[in-house]
Amino acid sequence: MAKLIYAAITSLDGYIEDREGKFDWAMPDEEVHSCINNLERRIGTYLYGRRMYQTMQVWEEFYGQPDHTHVVRDYANLWHMADKVVFSRTLDHATTARTRLERVFDPEAVRQMKNGADENLAVGGAELAGEALRAGLVDEIHLFVTPVIVGGGKAALPETTQTRLELLGQRRFDNGVVQLHYLVQNG
Repeated sequence: MAKLIYAAITSLDGYIEDREGKFDWAMPDEEVHSCINNLERRIGTYLYGRRMYQTMQVWEEFYGQPDHTHVVRDYANLWHMADKVVFSRTLDHATTARTRLERVFDPEAVRQMKNGADENLAVGGAELAGEALRAGLVDEIHLFVTPVIVGGGKAALPETTQTRLELLGQRRFDNGVVQLHYLVQNG
């Protein structure tokens, strides 16, 4: 069975975006971006809410563009080649390749996706990740903790029931970012 992985770049105080909705402080350098790319190589399907999908669409524009750095071109290729499932009641149609819309997040349908998948799935966006965590679907969490305090905004880990985690690994990058890799102990 494939795993469902939640990965996020977060501030030290636990936010993925600040009070104004900005996340420019979270832009990874080449070393961190390369690590994220290697993590994403095992992803065959991304699960997104509307807002995260609209944020990530830029990677479709970057696909095949030679004027970007190697790590950006690499990630654009990985993103383009993966399937995307967007959960939205308001989006009329998908504008990227290999993308389908679902009107509601159905935990049982996601469980079936995991059971039938050859590659891992990733859930993008804190709200959708929270739903997946509450449903017991998330298997691993990767947090890339950035050395900045933003003082408020959107939490990387939204409210959920108590969830036990097992630290599987940690890595410190030259720019001060720390990656924390956890196994979610469901059940």
